[in-house]
Amino acid sequence: MPAMETAPVATSSFSSSRILVPLRSSAAGASRKYAQFPQRSFISFYLAPSFSFTSPTKCNSAVKYLKPPSRFTAFSSSPLASTPPEQTPCPELAVLLEVDGVLMDAYRLGNRQAFNAAFRKLGLDCANWTEPIYMDLLRKSTGDEERMLLLYFNRIGWPTSLPTSEKDTFVKNVLQEKKKALDDFMASEDSPLRPGVEDFIDDAYDEGVPVAVMTTYGKSDEKVARSVIKKLGEARMSKIKIVGNEEIGRSLYSQLVLGQGVSSGLDEQLARQVQKAASAEKQRVAEEVASLLNIEKVVVALRAAAEIAGHRVQDCVLVSGSQSGVVAAKRIGMPCIVLRSSSTSRAEFPSANGILDGFGGADLTISKLLKKRWSGSQNS
Repeated sequence: MPAMETAPVATSSFSSSRILVPLRSSAAGASRKYAQFPQRSFISFYLAPSFSFTSPTKCNSAVKYLKPPSRFTAFSSSPLASTPPEQTPCPELAVLLEVDGVLMDAYRLGNRQAFNAAFRKLGLDCANWTEPIYMDLLRKSTGDEERMLLLYFNRIGWPTSLPTSEKDTFVKNVLQEKKKALDDFMASEDSPLRPGVEDFIDDAYDEGVPVAVMTTYGKSDEKVARSVIKKLGEARMSKIKIVGNEEIGRSLYSQLVLGQGVSSGLDEQLARQVQKAASAEKQRVAEEVASLLNIEKVVVALRAAAEIAGHRVQDCVLVSGSQSGVVAAKRIGMPCIVLRSSSTSRAEFPSANGILDGFGGADLTISKLLKKRWSGSQNS
């Protein structure tokens, strides 16, 4: 039997490294031939592409995680390389969404009220933050909530029964009560989702782009994050994938690379290391250790989410509202777009691929992601 001809490969600006993809003959027992396809580099994500996506409304959901890049079939003249219409692959894109600052900007809507609820809970009747007071403290502290409290009580006076040596403990107690109040607000029916996020998810579904929502890291715990997701409604929730501790534990990445119980294992490791460095002279070390371990936890979540979405990490885009998400995405070569929120309005994200103000219109849309182009990109 004559050897099968290798499908021609189009030249592109991608990396010169190769992927060997087996081409099978339709006859039984035929030997394999290999075609060399150019492998995409991460940098090509935010360069203007020399081609356009052709994305069907409905596509085959059985996308393989390690499947060879489907875009190369468009350049092949071999009839064997064509894909039947009913098996048209999804666009080579998946979107990962954080909850805090992305699905909901709770800090814009409920942060001030959460502080006032904490003051009432602790019996601090003299403390009440009006909108002007809150905005002034926010500006002077550059968003550092502990510093906001220090500035405020230095101004109006500390509780008379509070010893000077216990000021730090007092501040931590206020912040703890404030977090509980903010979590209650996020889970309540009164707190709306971020404008445009529902249309963004619908558009992704129509274009065959998988959407995964991350619930395993952020300022809110997983239970609160899932309560926020429920605001999307059952119909829309059926269009997305939720990535929590349970889903990560079942992922192939978690089981083969990190072993079972990765999330709880990292949390225990974090607790042990922080305890070791808990003394005052080692506080800086404790904070560094906690930061590093938190990034590792986010990396695990992002890799598992890419697997669950059925795409390589290079083909996923993280829509983030946190520094930890941006840093972790950068570490594994995952493109990342930041949506600014009230808590990050003055923050800098030098390693992000773009910084936008919200969903829809001139900001973040599925159409722009499919074209690998968006307004406000730092690296366009």
